[in-house]
Formats: sequence, C-alpha cells, structure tokens
Amino acid sequence: MADAKKIPATIVTGFLGSGKTTLVRNLLESSAGLRIAVIVNEFGELGIDGDILERCSLGCEVEGEAGESSGNVYELANGCLCCTVQEEFYPVMRLLLERREQIDHVVIETSGLALPKPLVQAFNWPEIRNAFTVDAVVTVVDTPATAAGQFANDPRAVQQQRLADPNLDHQSALHELFEDQLMAADLVVLSKTDLVTDSERQQVVDVVRQELPDEVKIINSAHGKVPISLLLGLGKASEETIDQRKGHHEHEEGHEHDHDHDQFDSLVISLPAMDRNRLMAVLVELVEQHTLFRIKGFVAIDGKPMRLVVQGVGRRFDSYFDRRWQAQETPHTQLVLIGQHLDEGLLQAALMTACVQDGHASTAGSGISSQAEHIEVL
Repeated sequence: MADAKKIPATIVTGFLGSGKTTLVRNLLESSAGLRIAVIVNEFGELGIDGDILERCSLGCEVEGEAGESSGNVYELANGCLCCTVQEEFYPVMRLLLERREQIDHVVIETSGLALPKPLVQAFNWPEIRNAFTVDAVVTVVDTPATAAGQFANDPRAVQQQRLADPNLDHQSALHELFEDQLMAADLVVLSKTDLVTDSERQQVVDVVRQELPDEVKIINSAHGKVPISLLLGLGKASEETIDQRKGHHEHEEGHEHDHDHDQFDSLVISLPAMDRNRLMAVLVELVEQHTLFRIKGFVAIDGKPMRLVVQGVGRRFDSYFDRRWQAQETPHTQLVLIGQHLDEGLLQAALMTACVQDGHASTAGSGISSQAEHIEVL
C-alpha cells in the first residue's frame, strides 16, 4: 500500500465570500469522469456550503448522521480545520483512504476564517503522508472587494481607516489573515473579474503579487469558471515546503500562535417565511450598522414553493432559488451571521421586521428603511 501512487489533494482557501464554493461546484461539474472526493469545512453551526454542494446535480451526498459515509462530500461543521484538524480531519482522511480505489483526487474547501498552513502541515502526518499529497493550495481572492481597498497593503489607507473606522483592530487582523492565505498559495484565482474594470483588476494583481513568489501564477475567473486543467494536476507537493513560508500568525521562532476564533461571532438565526425585497433591504442596512463580514443561509419566501439561498459579503448580496421544499420539510428561514460583537437579540429583532405576518411584511419598530435600491447583486 505504501508503494501505491499518492492521491493528490487540492486545498481551496480564500476569504469570506470570495467564491470558493462556486469554484468547487464548477470544478465538479467539469470533472469529466474524474472521481473527486470533496471535504467542505465552514465556520458556523449551519453547513450552508455543504448543502449547496450536496445539490450539485452530480449525485454528491454528505456524511450520514451516524458517521458513515454515504457519498463523496464530507462536511466538517465544528470549527475551522486549523482548529479541529486532529479531531475531525484525520478520521475523514482515513475514511477516504479506505476508499482510495474509488478516488482520483481530493478537494478540500476551507473555512473563510481558516489559516491554510496548519492544514497543509497535517499532510506530513505519517499515515496521511504515505497516501496523500497536496497537489496545490488554491487561494481565491474577491477581486471587487480587494479593488475597493478592503485588503490593500497600504499604510496610508490603514491610517485613513484608523481615523474613520472604530473597528480598525479587527480590520487589521483580517488583512493579516488575507496575507497569510496568499502566503500559502501555489495558485491564486481572482474571482468576479467581470465586476471590475481592467484597471481595477490590474490594481488587485499588483496588491496580490506583492505577497507571492514570482513562480505563483495569478489567473482570472468569472462565475467561478476555471479550466480544470489549471486547477488540478499541478504536482506542487506543498506539504514539503510549507514550513518555509512564514506568516503573521507565527512567533519569530517559528511556532504557531494559538488561532483563536473567539474574535469572530457566528450566529444562527431561525425565522419564519420572509418578504424577499424587505429581507434584502434589512440585510444591507444591518451590514451598515453592525460589524458583519458574512451573511448566508436559506430563506422561506411567502407564497413560493422554492427555497431561496442568500449569500452576502459587505453590501454585495446574491440570492437565488436552488430547489423546491421537500414534502417532509417545513419551510423555514435559517441565516448564519459572521462578524464581531454581534447582539443576537438586536439582529433577530431587525430581521423579524421582514417576516410575513397575515400576508404582509412587518414594519413595526424596525427603524430600517424599506428601500432596496442600494443592494449590489452579484
């Protein structure tokens, strides 16, 4: 068994809402018979991204409740991989090892809050090292967000944020995380390039290039579409060189900092049926009024038999109907909100104003405008 060819694994990392799931989903749809096992990890109690991938129309399934694998999508929902890798990552990789004759490639989508380096290092564990290798770390960069200066490596811009933004400390931490994700990259995918001008895209290339060795390529992507030949089969064996890459989250002597996600709040809010336009307007204003980095979830829309998927980063929101509510399901709304210093009661009360009561959206005590023209739809 030790002499058998190692199974290549591609790690897809990137900041919140950068387009990782869309990239992975398109990769699966263009796999052309390649047998790909997918591990999905998302920060938060609700496995939104795993469910989206489960509906990928390729017959993918998630791990069963009893822990037995019923398909080829494995979802790790109890924290980020760099925190729980010893508790969850290793058992899942052992399950895949037992099915190695059915697998050509492994794709791991990390949480938007995860540091990729500890995950890559885990591939040096003896049993994993003998069977798997990291084909490449693919870092997805949100091009419009970066062009807007959210991750600009510019001290003057940081100083302007310091004067204008009371949440500067957290913004700085996120910027360091962004750089650490680039530090681990073997390939960078600029997502949503159809939403920026050529000059804005070049600006992002310049920012990203400062964090990368010359040999790391940067490629463009719109709607998550990248030729599979550019993503898989790179043969980087990243686990052999990852210790040479030093990031912000390491001590000078090379030891890892404790990766404490307590600085991020992750709330799951359950609600009844909603008015779609009202909900989107409320979400936009909540982002303006609170330190919210990511909003995603499933929504029951009054009078609609289909389930609405909502995903948002900053003021940019995407929503679409993905499937009909199943006969055994009670249509309901469940949203994950990721941010800092979140007041669950206050946020739930605001969202309740978009709930449908007696055929109409509630507006009592909201203090939130009903205008929806500020929404930027991806």
